[in-house]
Amino acid sequence: MSRVINPNSAGKERTRMTRAIALAVREMAKKKAVDSEARDLAAFISLALDAVAETIEPSVAAWEKRNYWVKADKFRMEWRWAKKYAEEMRKAVLNDDWATVTQVAMQVAMKLQKIKISDKHRMGRPWQGSWGKLQ
Repeated sequence: MSRVINPNSAGKERTRMTRAIALAVREMAKKKAVDSEARDLAAFISLALDAVAETIEPSVAAWEKRNYWVKADKFRMEWRWAKKYAEEMRKAVLNDDWATVTQVAMQVAMKLQKIKISDKHRMGRPWQGSWGKLQ
């Protein structure tokens, strides 16, 4: 019997979400005023960072099974920022603190600055409706 391979691994989900977050941060930087799309963008960044944070433990589980504790801990430390920024962004968005939203978005942008997204990407606008989900 052959192995069953899951094409939707935690790593692929994390990659997909980080690309979408990077796109949302870049779109948010283009905004001049706070409107419904800006709220959707900020809410999406918060929700997506939570989703990224949830993919960390499944990724390190395989390493811990093989007693690669140092590698697992290093990976956790590298991605610890995702949960922290998700919580900060959520609080700021729900309190309409747009100075903090901008600050957190720039911090996230610094973490994801190496991600390249072409102008002809096929991601669409994954942030639409995120404000309603966050509330």
